[in-house]
Amino acid sequence: SPIAETFRVIQGAMSEEYVRTTQGVYQFELSGDEGGTWYIDLKTESRSAGFGKPPVTADVVMSMSSTDFVKMFTDNLKPVLPFRIEKVSNKDDMVLAVSLEKML
Repeated sequence: SPIAETFRVIQGAMSEEYVRTTQGVYQFELSGDEGGTWYIDLKTESRSAGFGKPPVTADVVMSMSSTDFVKMFTDNLKPVLPFRIEKVSNKDDMVLAVSLEKML
């Protein structure tokens, strides 16, 4: 499936250095095919990504369609366009939301 494959690729691309410099947990609330809650953990030692809630509280929660999520990670859509940020507790977390573009 496109969403599961995208998260598999993300998991494989998470370098120790990127985790050390990012220190954020992203939660995605996806609608449409393969919708549901997915996450990227760039904060804990587990450096995980996949389906379900993150292992710790998310720093940033974003809502978007599953189609736009796949497009965002395949460089067919700029990340600032397709999502609505549901939760950002402070300015540093907004920087985390924008820094997701570096991973792309």
